[in-house]
Formats: sequence, C-alpha cells, structure tokens
Amino acid sequence: MPTNKNAFIRYQYLDRLLSDHHHYYDIHDLTNHVNDMLYEDGFPEVTQRCIEKDLNSLEYAPFSAPIKRFNWKGKRCIAYGNPSFSIFKKEMSSEERNLLREVLNTIGQFDGLDNFKWLEDFKIGLGLEERRQIICFSNNPYLQNSNLLGKLFDNISNEVVVSLSYHTFTDTTMRTIDFHPYLLKQYNDRWFLLGAADSDMKILNFALDRIDNVEPLPEKKYIKCTQDLYERFEDIVGVTLYENCPVEHILCWVSEASKGYIETKPIHGSYTPIRGDADLLLRSEYPQLQGGLFFTLDCIPNFELIRELCAFGKELIVIKSNGHIQDKIYKRICEMSDYYSMLRTYSSLTDSTFAPEM
Repeated sequence: MPTNKNAFIRYQYLDRLLSDHHHYYDIHDLTNHVNDMLYEDGFPEVTQRCIEKDLNSLEYAPFSAPIKRFNWKGKRCIAYGNPSFSIFKKEMSSEERNLLREVLNTIGQFDGLDNFKWLEDFKIGLGLEERRQIICFSNNPYLQNSNLLGKLFDNISNEVVVSLSYHTFTDTTMRTIDFHPYLLKQYNDRWFLLGAADSDMKILNFALDRIDNVEPLPEKKYIKCTQDLYERFEDIVGVTLYENCPVEHILCWVSEASKGYIETKPIHGSYTPIRGDADLLLRSEYPQLQGGLFFTLDCIPNFELIRELCAFGKELIVIKSNGHIQDKIYKRICEMSDYYSMLRTYSSLTDSTFAPEM
C-alpha cells in the first residue's frame, strides 16, 4: 500500500512537470525535480529507473497520457504532446465558475493586449457569459510596449529566464542581458519589470517603454527571488531604489487648501501628521506658515518622491530633513524659475510678432 501511495504522489509531480511547456526536461531533469519534491514533502527519493517505469505507466490505461519525446539542444526531452492535458483534470463546480467569472471580469483591464488574447478565448471556452464592467482600473491606452505585459506575465508565472533587450532614457543604444523576471509593478500609469540580472543576480527594474525585445531562454535554470520585493518598496515612493541611500526624516508643511489631499491620500505610508504640543511648537518656530498642517515622512529620496512633493507647488513646503532632499527641491525650483524668467524675457521681446491684426 505505501508503494502505491508513493507512486500516486510521483504521478502528481510528473503530471506537473510534463505539462510545463515553458521548460524542457530530460529523464535526468525529471528524476532530479521529482526527488526534490519528494524530499520537501518527506518521502524517500527514487532512482531514474523508477521514474522511467512511472512514465511507462502513465502512457497506458487508465491514464493514457500523450507523452512525446523530442530532441532539444542535445537533450532527449519528455513532455505531454498536449500541454493542457492532465491526468487529474476535472469539471468545475458552479461555485468555481462564478468565482472565475468575477476574477476574469476584474482583470479585464488587460483586454486588447496581444498576449492576453487567451483571456477572452478562455472565457469563451468556459461558456462564461459577458457581464458589464463594475470595477474600472486606471489604464493608459497609449503606453508604449504594453503588448509585452502578456509575454512577461507568462514568463514570470512559469519561471522562465529571458533575454532582455533594452535602452535607457538618455542612450538609445540597445543592450541585452539574460534576466530572471520576478514582478510587474504599475506606478503612475506606467509598468515596470523587476528581476535579477543573470550575471550577478542584482535586482534591477526596467520601464516597459524602455524594453525593445523579450525572448524566452527555456534552457537556462531559473533562480527564484530570495528577498521580499514588496518590502523593497516600503521606504520609497514609486519604483526607484538607490541601494546605498539612507532613509531621510522629512518635515513638511501643507496649506489649508491642500491638506485634505495629503490626509486622504498620503504621499507615503510613513506619513505622520503632527498634532498637540509639537504642532504648537512648530507654529511658533515658523509663524509665516499660517494654518495648514505639519507632517513628517520617512523615505529614501528618489526622483518620484521629489516629483510628488513638487507637484503641490507653493501649497507644500519641505521645511527640513536629516539629508539633502530640501536642497534638491530648491535646486529644481531655481532652475524652473530661471527657465520661466528666460521665457518671459523672450516673450516680451517678441510680443509684437503675435499681436492680433486690427
């Protein structure tokens, strides 16, 4: 009985591996992966001969699995001829169908993307009727390279290394790296890809509109991310993290007219309004700042944070910090002032050119 139970468990593992059309496995790979899963689940490891017998068993009744064997870069690979085949396939219940319909409608923001055409085909194949959209996500229909979302989603979910061709904002020269993709993140109506460079496994991020091409590399071993990527964003606004920059404690003031925006939609999760005696002390120290609200942020400064703070104009003032963010904002304001002064001077000299004819 234990042998039959263990064989059934191995069949489950093999079923998962044989239906994975994003990776190519030979008999040695299958044996190693099955043994890894057996070890993790507390079962004894088996020999390659045992796996060969398991594959033979799957090919005959009652499973009749469509197993094919093919050559790939010198390897004799083994997989299901039909990737959608599974020896454990079953019909969905009505509750599962209803839940799936809601999920598909919720992620309808991806409708129209080339690599997500399967989403519509999937709904049609399941016979799920159309329903009106109830939740509308922010979506930029003019985003460059949005068609890459589907391809990258597919590679991340199936743990496939990719060859990534890209260029930077300041240099159009195309570069190519082997890349382990981990996460797609949206910020400010743009999409960013996070992952690790194959050369040193350093975490990098790329805006999708800077990516020129993505090609899967199924023969390369995918290395999973060992750090919490969501924790990576805890100390920043947006997606840009400067690894060696410390968190700055930033004191700000926002006007009466704009404090409601800050209170209901804080710039960062560290937002802390100042009340009571601490507020009174600041008002005596900065009497020129009438009304409004004093608050603090604890962030690593980056381009996105400076842009957010500057977006409020004179309605939000960075009073001080234990770093240099106030200097950076002051420099940006001075540069803006210089540009406007130059434009106003130029306009005053050329006004007659644009004066309407009488």
